[in-house]
Amino acid sequence: MKQIEAFVDSVYQNIGGNKKKSQELKAEMKSHLLEAVHELKEEGKSEQEAIEIAIERFGGEKEMRSVVGQLSKAPKTFAKWMLYTAIACLLISILIFSIVTSIEKSKLDKNNQLASQILNGLGDNERIPTKLETDIQEIVQSNGRINGISIYDNKKLISTNAPVEPIYSYREEVVLNIWNSTGFPIINGYGESNNTWHVNINSESYEGMAIILLLVGIGVYWILFTIWATINAYHHRRLNVGWIIAFAALNVLGYLNYRLVGNRQLSKTNS
Repeated sequence: MKQIEAFVDSVYQNIGGNKKKSQELKAEMKSHLLEAVHELKEEGKSEQEAIEIAIERFGGEKEMRSVVGQLSKAPKTFAKWMLYTAIACLLISILIFSIVTSIEKSKLDKNNQLASQILNGLGDNERIPTKLETDIQEIVQSNGRINGISIYDNKKLISTNAPVEPIYSYREEVVLNIWNSTGFPIINGYGESNNTWHVNINSESYEGMAIILLLVGIGVYWILFTIWATINAYHHRRLNVGWIIAFAALNVLGYLNYRLVGNRQLSKTNS
């Protein structure tokens, strides 16, 4: 029936996406309409009446065009948000990594300054002043990121590869919490020495966690970008195994190569 075909064609007019899939959907819609028309004719309706009722039951041309248009846009919208999510994951992970590494560098500088101050207080004395021991205890207790400070005989450290016991050490008891079960924070040691003494400061570090978050962010971005590029190639009817491998292995470079090849093919077609 030409009126049914005209209706189906008008519904799918200017609808983008995969043409093969569109043809399949058009054929399915036409089949349902023809079936409805046949049933209505058996009920005693004329062919024209049956066609009009069947189309009306489907919702009419304008409504159906709107519904089909939204359905065709859904995959593109999904792919677009997948790309946005991929970029957001990458940027957030880079931002967190940059902030944490900046904080850790600042903390390292402060710990080195603190170690230098302790060395200045030790000077060339053969014994550790009692006041300095008290000051070290106050530093560890008041600084939530410093877990302990140890003082070694630097000559012994230099003369042997064996473990050397500190002459003085003050450590704060580590409170167990949820972070301990994850292996974070990591305790790093910062040391400063003079001719007589070596001062070692043990401090919490979240740099390892920042590195893991960065790698996870890059991994999530890589996977989502690969999926987005694959969907995009599918909509352009140029998807094959080679492009999927290129997207997965080269990421942005693979997609740029895909676009470059596509532009060359388009130029040849136009010429």
